[in-house]
Amino acid sequence: MIRLASVGDAAELELLNAEFNGRGEATAESIRTSLLTNRHEVVVVADGESGRLAGFVCVQLKKSFCCEDFMPEITEVYVRPDYRRRGIARKMLTFAQEYCKKIYPLHSFELLTGSDNTAAKKLYSALGFEYDGEVHMAKHAE
Repeated sequence: MIRLASVGDAAELELLNAEFNGRGEATAESIRTSLLTNRHEVVVVADGESGRLAGFVCVQLKKSFCCEDFMPEITEVYVRPDYRRRGIARKMLTFAQEYCKKIYPLHSFELLTGSDNTAAKKLYSALGFEYDGEVHMAKHAE
C-alpha cells in the first residue's frame, strides 16, 4: 500500500535512509519529530512485507512571497533493492504528486537526480518530467 508516512514509520525510515544516504544525523527520534512538526515536507511510503517499508519519497514544499503557488521539489526517492522493478517508485511518485495537487496550490513539480542515474531519469521521463533548461549549482557552506 502507498500512503503518507506516520510517526510509527520512524524506525523503518531511519533504516531506509541509512541504506540510501548512509548513516548520518537522522535518528528515529529526529524523524518522528520531523514527521510531527515539519509542515514543509510530504513523506510518502510503500508498505513491504512483515511490517517493513519497501521505500519512501520526500517532497519539499518551497514557498516564496514572489509566487502564489507552492513549488514542490521531489528530493528523495528510494526503493529497497529487493522491491525494485515492481513499479513501487512510480506509484509513490504518482501518489505524492496527486496528494500535493489536492492540498496545495501549485503548477509544477521539480526534482534533481544525478546525471549518470539512467534508471531514475528513465522513470522520471516516463512520468512526464523533462529537462527545463535550468542549471543546478551548489556551494558548500564554509
